[in-house]
Amino acid sequence: MIKVIIGGGGSGGHVFPAIAIANAITKIAPDAEILFIGAKGKLEMEKVPAAGYQIEGLNISGFQRSLTIKNLSFPCKVLSSLIRANQIIKQFKPDVVIGVGGYASGPALRIAAWKKIPTLIQEQNSYPGITNKLLGKKATKVCVAYEGMKRFFPEEKITLTGNPVRRDIVLNPNKREEAISFFGLRKDKKTVLVLGGSLGAGTINASVSQCLEQNITDKGLQFIWQTGKYYYDEINSKKDIISNPDVRLYSFIERMDLAYNAADLVISRAGAIAISELCIIGKPAILIPSPNVAEDHQTKNAQALLNQNAAILLPDSQAKEKLFQTLLSLAEDKDMQIRLMENIRTMAIPDAAERIAEEALKMIKQKC
Repeated sequence: MIKVIIGGGGSGGHVFPAIAIANAITKIAPDAEILFIGAKGKLEMEKVPAAGYQIEGLNISGFQRSLTIKNLSFPCKVLSSLIRANQIIKQFKPDVVIGVGGYASGPALRIAAWKKIPTLIQEQNSYPGITNKLLGKKATKVCVAYEGMKRFFPEEKITLTGNPVRRDIVLNPNKREEAISFFGLRKDKKTVLVLGGSLGAGTINASVSQCLEQNITDKGLQFIWQTGKYYYDEINSKKDIISNPDVRLYSFIERMDLAYNAADLVISRAGAIAISELCIIGKPAILIPSPNVAEDHQTKNAQALLNQNAAILLPDSQAKEKLFQTLLSLAEDKDMQIRLMENIRTMAIPDAAERIAEEALKMIKQKC
């Protein structure tokens, strides 16, 4: 029996790709036994069991870039996580360990590499963070989503696979009517899907709020708005928003397949997985990269699309001032919508999860 550990998590951008890889592995090798390693208290501890997989949690969190007392406990958490990861790997005896990013991927990958177990890193971004740069030196294989990554990783280890996405988000024209009905939307209005990630994005939420205050829904637009769990209560308390018949407000959207099918335009952060999903669905998008991420990688992700004329990039610092006019101009410009849709679709790699699964299983065969 093949045994696989998948480490990582912390946000939907890591969890859902990890589950997609696991699903692809079990499709190719139905008898494979898969164990996840995640961070206690994070999204994966809920979503992974819901997907039918076992998960072990580590007491690990990220290092805060600002001066904070929380960083004092960071070395202890890293040490305890390494010890726990070693115990899990020793007991489970995996044939390969896959890291998808997030807090928990580091300890699992380090212990596996130390034990000479084949390791695979799935690098989502066009500019990797420090952890993956370090792990890449010891990893057996590095699966990437962008060209030009040999400046960060040994060229002989790199394979271009793309980023895995949830299979249910692939557009189905037959679902359009179901999607409009599901969200209670009007057929005569364009639908704007607002995404700030599972936790939310303060600038996007504030900017959309301003657009609604300027009565943008009077311009033929309606909204499906995922606020993120940190911002939902605040926004849901604003009477002018919750009373607007053209706004559908959610903390987290479970039926992303229907949300994407209903959308005509998308406003989103520029996380790697968000961009990969946008490439698959091929909808015109306004990207507002988060400035609060390592190496400013979201701006670099968005720039890669901008260079192909595949999306509109609106800097976070300009969003509150310019989102209203940017969104309105895009909604009224059919030619630009078509151009963005055509270009972004050329960047899609719909079978990324299968490619990564095949690379992982190939490593096991080579070891044998």
